[in-house]
Amino acid sequence: MLEGIIRESIGKKGTKALRRDGYLIANIYGKGLENVHAAFKENEYIRTVRNKDTLAFPIKVGAKEMNVVVQSYEAHPVTAKLLHVDLMVAQPGVVTHYHVPVVPQGDAIGLKNKGLVHISKPRLRVKAAIENVPNAINVDVAKMDVGDSKLVRDIAKIENITFTDADRVSVLSVIKAK
Repeated sequence: MLEGIIRESIGKKGTKALRRDGYLIANIYGKGLENVHAAFKENEYIRTVRNKDTLAFPIKVGAKEMNVVVQSYEAHPVTAKLLHVDLMVAQPGVVTHYHVPVVPQGDAIGLKNKGLVHISKPRLRVKAAIENVPNAINVDVAKMDVGDSKLVRDIAKIENITFTDADRVSVLSVIKAK
């Protein structure tokens, strides 16, 4: 379980001091809940997010324990170091938007024809309750050749989940290798 601290000062001076000490600034929010200004050790946060099995993961801030989902993050434009992260509390039964990763399944025919699978939309935006959201959206690419693409409307419908991206948006395609 990822453990963090509650930030007393949310100003620029306090934020810089925490970053200097190796902390990642975070805001935790949820529907009907009061926002929590928190900070996590940056290395522990990265390790937890990379090794998680599900979309939601447990954290402990102060005396509160909760499951959260990463909604957005801000990275430094030059160094790519994480500066800030927004975490949303995964409340059971509350329907809201989540970003679910896309995972290609199978070997495309186009790979043998000097092509490669290009994922143009690595995360799809869905609207559902957290208990219905899958950990990943699997897209079968076995029958795809060079020049073929899968759109949002081509993905199999999942029960109790609504895709909020436009139907005409390309999710992945097989392109010719250069």
